[in-house]
Amino acid sequence: MLFQNRTSFRPTTFLLLGIPGLEAAHVWISILFCLVYLLALMGNILIFFIIKTETVLHEPMFYFLSMLAITDLILSTSTLPKMLGVFWFNYHEISFHACLTQMFFIHAFSGVESGLLVAMALDRYVAICNPLRHSSILTTSVVAQVGLVALLRGLVLMTPHPFLVRRWPYCQSNVVPHTYCEHMAVVKLACADISINSLYSLAVIIFIVGTDVTCIFLSYVQILHTVFNLPPNDARLKMLSTCGSHICVILTFYIPALFSFLTHRFSKHMPRHTHILLANMYLLVPPMLNPIIYGVRTRQIRECVLQLFMTKIS
Repeated sequence: MLFQNRTSFRPTTFLLLGIPGLEAAHVWISILFCLVYLLALMGNILIFFIIKTETVLHEPMFYFLSMLAITDLILSTSTLPKMLGVFWFNYHEISFHACLTQMFFIHAFSGVESGLLVAMALDRYVAICNPLRHSSILTTSVVAQVGLVALLRGLVLMTPHPFLVRRWPYCQSNVVPHTYCEHMAVVKLACADISINSLYSLAVIIFIVGTDVTCIFLSYVQILHTVFNLPPNDARLKMLSTCGSHICVILTFYIPALFSFLTHRFSKHMPRHTHILLANMYLLVPPMLNPIIYGVRTRQIRECVLQLFMTKIS
């Protein structure tokens, strides 16, 4: 049921429209999204399984990578199944509390992923700039604590979002012009001053991205300074290759995320369907690319995967 009057109400459900303006292409878009999701599922489950079962991969870098794989699984699974329900079965309805839960998981675990990318950069910094103390600094317990801090930071900073959304009265509509419960898309339906939501959201984004990107940048300044002071040999190439994998993962996460965030807030002339497609790319493309990047560029993972498949074949 759609509400179009100005009477204040507390919606029990929202209706997700999908991608307004591209309804005719919903089926083709959904097939592409489904393929991306399946690749993300298979890739991240494989990465997690390989790291869990192969003792040779029980090192800080791979522990962080397994945490990243779990986070990517949560991010993509938070949105895609419901999105496919909208595209394939015209099941547009989502309960109010399910919408808030989806919103929380999307934004919280985006923050968790950003924190894990910082942890991986710091791991590379210690491994390259202080290799003799790497194992004593980044012990298993320290790695677990760093992962827990990244998790708690994401959860704590994003907890106010659903509570702020829940307290607003809604009077325009319960129709969300999006494929999932994106925070600002839902908040804009409220008939109240939502500046506190906008300001808090902006402050959290600036804090997380500003802090994390600064830490990553400073880590890589030190890493590249150390690497390029080494004589050109195989060890130097190996370090650059490992760092190259991490830099690729960082770029695939931050560039779509920042572009989606900035265009959503500051570009008034961009078509709505472009905003929505960018928002979906930010949630679906990095989880698909991360296991591919690490699987192809990291020798230890590549060898373990090949060994696993050769064992299955034989």
